[in-house]
Amino acid sequence: LFVDSQIVKWNVEAAIKSYKGDKAAKPVVDRLDVHYQPGHGFTSMGETKESDGRYFISDNKFSKDRFLPVGPLHAETAQLIDISGDKMKLVADHSVYSEPHDSIIVRRDIIKTRQVYNLDEFPNAVMDPKDSGVFRNGKKVTVKLISQAPAFSMREFKVKKGDEITLILTNHDKVEDLTHGFGIPKYDIQFIVNPQETKPVTFVADKPGVYWCYCTNFCHALH
Repeated sequence: LFVDSQIVKWNVEAAIKSYKGDKAAKPVVDRLDVHYQPGHGFTSMGETKESDGRYFISDNKFSKDRFLPVGPLHAETAQLIDISGDKMKLVADHSVYSEPHDSIIVRRDIIKTRQVYNLDEFPNAVMDPKDSGVFRNGKKVTVKLISQAPAFSMREFKVKKGDEITLILTNHDKVEDLTHGFGIPKYDIQFIVNPQETKPVTFVADKPGVYWCYCTNFCHALH
């Protein structure tokens, strides 16, 4: 099927009869072409004990001529197929990031995600803008920051060459999806903090100079 670039629906009972020598048995119910060379396949609820046999995702391995080439690594294709009837139907077809790729299909009603974190879950959270600042213990320096659209709680902070910096950033926004980022390009630092989340990063300030720190996720008109 990888070589044929097809998804095939079988009748298992007919396949058993055919294996036992029944020439009249027709194990193949339907064939559907995919683009191209299916390598990973997943059914709806198939990784649970409630597999329902309604849908199949074909994660295909090579895009060939489907998408404009944007470099040596090409986009690949995922195709969603309705397998509930005898005739399979292609219901969705879109590009996906290249290998390795994986899929899972579950019912929407069992997905219960949180949209906002809880500050109390993070022992190192910076709870109040007044707690922001630079705290030194020898060569180890802790920088505590709050992000709240559209600004950080400190416009600048100063450390010394050779200091080991642990920067702790807490996102104080409570709006769903209002994620902040923190980047220092010259130090290859880039991370995000979701609403009410806290994250730290540790690095050594070994290059003297002035460095921009900025929010890498668009959070506000003035960010």
